[in-house]
Amino acid sequence: MSIRKTPMRQCTGCGEMKSKKDLIRVIKTPEDEILIDATGKKNGRGAYICCSLDCFHKAVQRKALERSLKVTIPKDIYEALEKELKDLDAK
Repeated sequence: MSIRKTPMRQCTGCGEMKSKKDLIRVIKTPEDEILIDATGKKNGRGAYICCSLDCFHKAVQRKALERSLKVTIPKDIYEALEKELKDLDAK
């Protein structure tokens, strides 16, 4: 039996390579909406970030999410994403 390869992705905040399961996917849908994809299977361009708010703040400060998603992100969407991350962190 062969060993299954685990998919690795890079966090846009800290830059560490981690297992895809350990990261949260932020997507830009074809309708140009910015959403958190909890399932990891929604259609759209994705960027990965650690579950910590620290990594999220680093990604915002460096504009790493904007570069990865190839779109400028308004401040209100960043606030909504931060709120969703806090809700996920509380679970």
